[in-house]
Amino acid sequence: MDKKAPDTTHFGYQEVSWEQKQTKVNEVFHAVAGRYDLMNDLMSLGLHRLWKDRAVQKMLLHEGMCVLDLAGGTGDLTRRIAKKIGPRGELVLADINESMLREGLRRLDNLGLLQVDYVSANAECLPFASNYFDAVVIGFGLRNVRDQNAALTELYRILKPEGRLVVLEFSRPHAWLQKPYDWYSFNILPRLGDLVAHDAESYRYLAESIRKHPDQITLQQMMTKVGFVDVMYENLTAGIVALHRGWKA
Repeated sequence: MDKKAPDTTHFGYQEVSWEQKQTKVNEVFHAVAGRYDLMNDLMSLGLHRLWKDRAVQKMLLHEGMCVLDLAGGTGDLTRRIAKKIGPRGELVLADINESMLREGLRRLDNLGLLQVDYVSANAECLPFASNYFDAVVIGFGLRNVRDQNAALTELYRILKPEGRLVVLEFSRPHAWLQKPYDWYSFNILPRLGDLVAHDAESYRYLAESIRKHPDQITLQQMMTKVGFVDVMYENLTAGIVALHRGWKA
């Protein structure tokens, strides 16, 4: 018997119905898709580029591999992966949000990365065969997934034996940084979102969703529980972002 979904879940600090969560998340990314990359540069002072470089490095890619960039949005990680696996590789950019996927298609086609396949997909129920991918990355997407355990289980399923998962996500900063980080998140981010993207609420949700996301140790335990082995994490920028990596046995 399938496990019954809970009646409610969180959308940032709001309590919403299980069905409503995905609708609200989609609304956020429909709203910000056009300014998403610009806002990433402004919010992180460009550090997101270094975080993504590190994530791809941790994937241990080589030519000819089959790779999935899940919740890949505008294709920042996809572009980096393509350079590593070359024309003999197979590369899929998947996202549940059509606006983000269209933005990724536009940007990557402009770069001539025509070997990329674009798939609309829900991380909780992926449309890929079992034991298919050599490596999967999900960058800044897991915290927006309604059922993270279901998503991690699906990621384990679609990886080949000895395949690797890399999760790049906001996490818990070191204690000395927590107060200034909170002040920045709840005061500056919404104002910046209003000024640049004309959408303060979406960036208020961003700050709240980070606080609701599992911390480094909890996510490590979640990955281990669904079957990943040798799960390790690395803090980036004093823990503002964490990079988790696990292998399929």
